[in-house]
Amino acid sequence: MEMKHLIIFAVIGIVALLGFNIINGNSHEKNREVAISSVASEQPTAAVSDADSSKNSSANIASKPLGEQPKAILDDATNKIDQAQQSEQDRLDQMSDAQ
Repeated sequence: MEMKHLIIFAVIGIVALLGFNIINGNSHEKNREVAISSVASEQPTAAVSDADSSKNSSANIASKPLGEQPKAILDDATNKIDQAQQSEQDRLDQMSDAQ
């Protein structure tokens, strides 16, 4: 393969990647705007309930006997993960409805 063919191939590849990046960036930006607007409308109520639940859960864990605290910590973490997955699923449903 000659050097000029290699250079032409590299330039075509760079242009193709640049075009893909521009197209993908525009669609990603639109999705980000939708996500930000939906999160902003949900944020105030979620922040208050998360702060209250974290205070209550840490108080509940501290009040348990020392032998049960690791299980209580794991249960609390599992509940928080489940809540996060549910809220993520709700956001995905809202985004799919918006499209």
